[in-house]
Amino acid sequence: MIMNEKHPKNNNSGKTLSRRTFLKALGLGAATAAAPVIVSCATGDDKKGPAQEPPIGKMTYRENPKTHEKVSILGYGMMRLPATNGKPFGRENDTEIDQEMVNRQVDYAIEHGVNYFDTSPAYCKGLSEHATGIALSRHKRDEYFIATKLSNFSPETWSREASIEMFQNSLKELQVDYIDYLLLHAIGGSDEDMTAMEVFEARYIDNGMLDYLMGQREKGVIRNLGFSYHGDIAVFDYLLANHDKYKWDFVQIELNYLDWKFAKEMNEENTNAEYLYAELDKRGIPAVIMEPLLGGRLASLPKPLAKKILAEDPERTLASWAFRYAGSFPRVLTVLSGMTYMEHLKENLCTYSPLEELTDEEKEFLYGIAEEIVDFNTIPCNDCKYCMPCPYGIDIPGVLTHYNKCIAEDNLTRDRKDPDYARARRAFLVGYDRSVPRLRQADHCIGCGQCVSHCPQRIQIPREMERINNYVEALKRNIDQGLQA
Repeated sequence: MIMNEKHPKNNNSGKTLSRRTFLKALGLGAATAAAPVIVSCATGDDKKGPAQEPPIGKMTYRENPKTHEKVSILGYGMMRLPATNGKPFGRENDTEIDQEMVNRQVDYAIEHGVNYFDTSPAYCKGLSEHATGIALSRHKRDEYFIATKLSNFSPETWSREASIEMFQNSLKELQVDYIDYLLLHAIGGSDEDMTAMEVFEARYIDNGMLDYLMGQREKGVIRNLGFSYHGDIAVFDYLLANHDKYKWDFVQIELNYLDWKFAKEMNEENTNAEYLYAELDKRGIPAVIMEPLLGGRLASLPKPLAKKILAEDPERTLASWAFRYAGSFPRVLTVLSGMTYMEHLKENLCTYSPLEELTDEEKEFLYGIAEEIVDFNTIPCNDCKYCMPCPYGIDIPGVLTHYNKCIAEDNLTRDRKDPDYARARRAFLVGYDRSVPRLRQADHCIGCGQCVSHCPQRIQIPREMERINNYVEALKRNIDQGLQA
């Protein structure tokens, strides 16, 4: 059910608790995500620019069928918070999270109708929940819904005691007595010699944690229980096949106009979003959407495709097309966006205040764009940094992101006879050294494969590192051999 109105407020205030040291054995290290491309809602050019002021009181809401609460179609992802040096927190040479800016942006979001805030113990080097708790505790408790996760990725956190401690710590860091939306985090991932199902059972079944969380739901400490899916479809199918037992209140999936029909084309081990959504829809389970922009890739398309979309409607940005698509399915409860800067927030508020759903013709237009994206042969990296840290210091997402960026900007050359070869060669090599320090480039990969099991997109990272490095070496030596990257 869609509603376009301002979310009502109440008079209950949250409690303020002192900070507690973050649970040590998370197992994700410095895993953070890079900020997506900054976009402007005043122009069709997806570059940084002055953002139009979004209207107040026009946010589109969806109804939670269980609680009948109104949830803003735009959800605030607290994975990409700003640092005090003006960069996304977690990048090299940053200082600390800019709490004042986080507070300002959360205040602005709530003022403009956003009420769903998504975080995790793993985000921002373990500091996202704390920063989110500070920002939200300044508001009345039922002005907002908090979603967080049991992010017990590391075997060190698979014990019942460690997992319960992680859950209890989330309550303290977020300064709340209950969690509105609690997720089993990233089910479907494997771990070296263990299958995805074995990992799932170790994290949630063998230690009794799923039973514990269901008990917390019965007590009201968890209001809605669900899971986020990455990886092996067998685990997804198993959990939905047991929906009568677990009674999932919501499920978080990756959905965008590329992954709808072409996720498997991009990587044969992935599952198309069309299937994931249909399985939720036929069971009446609300879907929370992640990666509507594919880590910013759909806001930074290859130039020919960007021109085609902008020609269709010069007043809309590339990002707004992708966000409208993600919100145009009736079972979608909210669409998450990691909004590092105020420009991100304003752009998305413009798109969803109110949401103008795509027509069937507009969806077909985007599917045509998606088919062309597949032909550009980009690597399906969303820059989530779940593969990090690399034991050999490689900036894996930095390498893959630079490669994809060069495809988008037509700086990937495969023919020395091309009249544009010299320019593209220089742009790739200079840009590579500027964006990825030399000691962190692909040539330092030894193929250990530790990163592969942690990648939600199931990219064969060592193979891609070798391919990109061969291409770089061919460019440096100015030879044809290796230019088939």
